[in-house]
Amino acid sequence: MARIRFSTAREVFEAFPAARADIEAEPSDDPPQLFVEALLDSPTPEDAIGFSAYMLPRREAVWWTCQCLRALDSMPPAEEGAAIQSAETWVREPEEHRRRAALEIGERGDNRSPATWAALAAAWSGGNMMREGQPVQAPPHLTAKAARAAVLIALARVPARQRGSQLRACVEHALSLVRDETTARPGLQL
Repeated sequence: MARIRFSTAREVFEAFPAARADIEAEPSDDPPQLFVEALLDSPTPEDAIGFSAYMLPRREAVWWTCQCLRALDSMPPAEEGAAIQSAETWVREPEEHRRRAALEIGERGDNRSPATWAALAAAWSGGNMMREGQPVQAPPHLTAKAARAAVLIALARVPARQRGSQLRACVEHALSLVRDETTARPGLQL
């Protein structure tokens, strides 16, 4: 069983109109997996990162983001490690208090840090995205936007000669989440 709810790439764009601002490629009627693979070989392979973030369900998108960040920097600074950990904790136990903890860390974090964006991806997965007493519901596209930002910022830190292969590895990991439901389910592997 597929881990995504979309039959075509066009359906992803229809579900998330904000994706048009993040992805230069025109939607097609190809299955999402084929579309993202084609993006890897396009003039803008970064689109494959953005499309992966939108294609995956929110929880899987946050998990994917954290796994990409850990693969790209196995020894993040303590603050970044704590932000990634908060997002991973929410993935394992997607409860409101975990989401709020990720929100607090994300709000305090450095917006140039990929880990801050990973925490915000979890924080913006639903519910109130502001402090208590300021009810603002998180729009459905914000998890994907934050996940995309996290992975692209992390990739920008990779030496240029390795960036293409690392980008491809991140996209392959997203595709593995789509293909292999039992072993790629968030929380089952670390």
